Amino acid sequence: MGNAIPFSLRHMTPSNTAAMLRQSFFCGKPKWNTDRDVPDLSGQVIIVTGGNAGIGRQTVKVLLKHNAKAEAAIEELFALTGRRAIFLKLDLADLASVKNAAAEFLSKEKELHVLYNNGGIMVPPIEETTPTGYDLTFATNVLGHFYLTKLLLPTLISTAQRLGSARIVTLTSMVHYVGTIEYDTFKDGPKRRKRTPFDLYAQSKWANAVLAMELARRYGEQGVVSTSVNPGNLKTDIAHNSTGSVTLLAKLILIYPVEWGAVAQLWAGTSPEAAHLNGKYIAPWGKLAKHRRDVEDPRNGKELWDWLEEQVSSMGELE
Repeated sequence: MGNAIPFSLRHMTPSNTAAMLRQSFFCGKPKWNTDRDVPDLSGQVIIVTGGNAGIGRQTVKVLLKHNAKAEAAIEELFALTGRRAIFLKLDLADLASVKNAAAEFLSKEKELHVLYNNGGIMVPPIEETTPTGYDLTFATNVLGHFYLTKLLLPTLISTAQRLGSARIVTLTSMVHYVGTIEYDTFKDGPKRRKRTPFDLYAQSKWANAVLAMELARRYGEQGVVSTSVNPGNLKTDIAHNSTGSVTLLAKLILIYPVEWGAVAQLWAGTSPEAAHLNGKYIAPWGKLAKHRRDVEDPRNGKELWDWLEEQVSSMGELE
């Protein structure tokens, strides 16, 4: 069962299938150049979750080259850029760690210009859950990012009020088009155990897109620009836990250089053109596309938001 890929047939509509194919194999090459086109970011404070590897590491490298103060990068980037990032210890699957990281950040910075909800995992073994019983993929990709964003929202809003805008960029994936959503699988239990790791990953990416849309809906009038980004099918190690048919699928579709993966989210987070794209979905390599239709349904946004709020309510706010 763990090697199957249970796409939901009701979501495999002609338009969704076409979007997946277009974003996987027919997206051309990036026209927006991260060396040439990223504006000067002097004085900007930026958080990149998962900045120590893959797309996040490439994103941090470019941000540092353009004078940003980036939180969460590995030490080797200093040798590459001549600028030193500050590392925040953050385990997205552990809400206490998320709270500690947000508190540490706010003890050092009073502004936040861009939050990249970049970190994530894909298809860990079905047996792996958090110590508190959440599905590890959902906790890492969605719940941890929700709590981090919630704790940093006052700073994002105050920054936006002073400067006109602040941005939240949340990574989703083209597999959000096929995710089958069951709230009963967000925590461990019989229903979750019947799903495959790939299916759980797909629903987390749907939730990422819905969360980005709900953030846009709730905070756009306060100057917060929230977008979701499909970074592309990249040759990273995100699928290193996969087995069987998922491994084969990864080899077939993960075809683009990891450096290209930073293009769409850097464009979303730094370009003047993207400053007015609140609520939009950005596909490779910085092209506007359409979410799966139900992502934009306010009822889905509210339901997910309320569920996430309930999960973090016992953690409290920052003091």
